[in-house]
Amino acid sequence: MFNCFATTNKGLEILLAEELTTLGAKDVNTVTAGLEFRATLNDIVKMNLHTRLASRIMIQLGHGPYSNNDDAEDIYGLACEINWSEWFHVGNTIKVSTNAIKSPLTSLEFVTLKVKDAICDYFNERVDARPNVDKQNPDMRIYNFLTEDTVTIYLDTSGDTLFKRGYRKLKLEAPIKENLAFGLIKLSGWTPEQPFFDPMCGSGTIAVEAICYGLNIAPGLNRRFAFEQFIDFDTEYFDDLKEQATAAIKKDQKLQVFASDISQKAIEIAKQNFAQIGLSEYVTFSSGNLVDISAPAENGIMVTNPPYGVRLEELEQLAFLYPDIASNLKKNFSGWNCYFLTADLRMPKLFRLKPTRKTPLFNGALECRLFFFFLVSGSNRNKE
Repeated sequence: MFNCFATTNKGLEILLAEELTTLGAKDVNTVTAGLEFRATLNDIVKMNLHTRLASRIMIQLGHGPYSNNDDAEDIYGLACEINWSEWFHVGNTIKVSTNAIKSPLTSLEFVTLKVKDAICDYFNERVDARPNVDKQNPDMRIYNFLTEDTVTIYLDTSGDTLFKRGYRKLKLEAPIKENLAFGLIKLSGWTPEQPFFDPMCGSGTIAVEAICYGLNIAPGLNRRFAFEQFIDFDTEYFDDLKEQATAAIKKDQKLQVFASDISQKAIEIAKQNFAQIGLSEYVTFSSGNLVDISAPAENGIMVTNPPYGVRLEELEQLAFLYPDIASNLKKNFSGWNCYFLTADLRMPKLFRLKPTRKTPLFNGALECRLFFFFLVSGSNRNKE
């Protein structure tokens, strides 16, 4: 088994731990924006195919102390001790990156350069050749992580970040990442038997993630992974996994998924995205404003990511918009569980509704809250 690390959005760590445990992770330990665990290579392959929450899964190849000398020779030495040729060929392109917390070193870029040099020197000594660097689309990504006094060297198994499912072709400005979108769905407790509604759907990411979850479509079926170029990659095992995943898709599952947006452009983009991935039959689109639309079903789960507002004029517009949205929710969405992801912490006050629950999450670097409002009949009783 290998020591591994999986990254995710801050706030989704516990959900990721539960998910990867079901996929074979052992000795799981949650840390900020990630998960430490142990797993076999076959389990790592399975995790990449099936995880809806991880951003990247990496294998630890080296770990040790380092001095605060800026020459980074001890880090170079650690990288030289790794048997790189057990993992990939000299003909594979590489990219090395470095991140740190409280490192005393003045240049992380120099650490990146030293580890890259160690890899090239390793191959040069053995096969008289060195791998090329490709910063845009490398075959192999190597990540260095420095604490105050230790360095860990990881080999990425995923390739492109795992929230790139391989299905979204057209985008709007600031689309939500797919793994965060699924995290919202998971936190809402939605099950495929319940109506699901995103009234501010944008390009449709949240609705797509709900449908893929409801139909049990493995997120990695339509993409490639870095591990496919590992020297010991078991092609037959991976092909069997994909066949099993394809057979497990519930094409006949009846879903009530609804998506709406005030922007007709957004609806057209969302429709095109759904058509391109063959899921149009599972969603009902409409155009409308959340200040006056009616609920698409008697009850259900609403999950949405409304505009946050950054400039002063946008914040002022939202301050006028939120009370109207809340008024419509009370009028037309009684019996619904409503979840709003927003960085605007004024929302509950402007809604004049007390959230049943508020969950801290991060959308990239932006700190947010997932506010949960349960709309009982005559929700004025929920007023603060």
